[in-house]
Amino acid sequence: MTLLLVKSLHIVFLVTWFAGLFYLPRLFVYHAQAQDRISIERFKLMERKLYWGIATPGAFLTILFGLWLWLGWFQGAGLWLHAKLALVAVLVAYHAWCGKLMIDFRNERNTHSHVWYRWFNEFPAAVLVGIVLLVVLKPW
Repeated sequence: MTLLLVKSLHIVFLVTWFAGLFYLPRLFVYHAQAQDRISIERFKLMERKLYWGIATPGAFLTILFGLWLWLGWFQGAGLWLHAKLALVAVLVAYHAWCGKLMIDFRNERNTHSHVWYRWFNEFPAAVLVGIVLLVVLKPW
């Protein structure tokens, strides 16, 4: 497989992962506001399917193709790559935190307000901007 194809797949699965990271906390906003049992159960189902069916496979495949790129192309890359990898590690931790929050909702142990989730929802956008700037500008 050519490295350009690997790079393309890395980007495709990055988009998939971020779709989950953007939408899951938004579901948490609505779930935190839900009052009726039907809505609450619907959000639980949607969150589980999004987390396990879209976001987690997207994360796994993004990292897999990113490692492939690193081994085949970027081994001598500068500090920009180390900074990008640090931001990816932050995203993995955020992803895991989303999983914990989803389990809290599933077990009806949520302790955060919809306003808190609105702020929580903004974090991956900031990380994405940082990653894109590092990859495009390669400042170091």
